[in-house]
Amino acid sequence: MDMSRTLCRSDRLAKQLGRAWSPYAAIGIAGLLTLAPPVHAVDGCLVLLCFAAPSWRAIPQCVPPVVKVLRDLALGRAFPTCAMSGGGNTAGNQWSRPPTFCPPQYTHAVDDDHAVIYTCDYNGAVEVQIEGAPWTRTWWSFDGQTVTEYTPTAKASLGTWETKFDDDYAAWLAMQPPPPPPCEDCGG
Repeated sequence: MDMSRTLCRSDRLAKQLGRAWSPYAAIGIAGLLTLAPPVHAVDGCLVLLCFAAPSWRAIPQCVPPVVKVLRDLALGRAFPTCAMSGGGNTAGNQWSRPPTFCPPQYTHAVDDDHAVIYTCDYNGAVEVQIEGAPWTRTWWSFDGQTVTEYTPTAKASLGTWETKFDDDYAAWLAMQPPPPPPCEDCGG
C-alpha cells in the first residue's frame, strides 16, 4: 500500500473520530494519523486510535485491524506497537486474572470441593493510555466479544461512548445483596 492511500485512509479516520471527540483530541489524532507509515500487517498506530475511540465498531476502518489484533492476541502473538504515538500514548494487552484483574460484573466464583475457582468472561484487556493517563480498557474474549471500560477522563473528553460496560456494572450492582444493618447490641 502506498503512502498516499495510507494518508487518505488516515484522514478519513481522523475526521470520523473528530466528529465524536473534542477539537483538542481531534487535532492530536489527525497529527498522529498523518505520520502513520504504510500498513503491512496490523498498524499499531491505527489500532491505538481505534481502541481509544468512542466505539471502534462504529468506524468501518477500525473493524478489520481490531479484529485482526484480537485474533492475534488469542493466538498468543504480541500487541503491535506505534513508534510515532508520542510520549505517554500507548496501548498493550494484559491477560485477565480473576478475581483481581477482571471486572466484578464479569467475574464468577465456582465452589470446588477444596477451593473457590474464579473465572472471567474475558481473556484479556487492551489498555490505552493517552498523555500518560489511563483512557480505556477493552476487555476481549477468545470468541471475539469485547466490552470497553472508559475512564472518567475519556468520558469527559469524548462526550459519548459505548455504555455496555457501565450498563452491565449497574445491572450487576443492582443484583448484589444489601449490606447488613448496623449492629446496635454488638457491645463495644
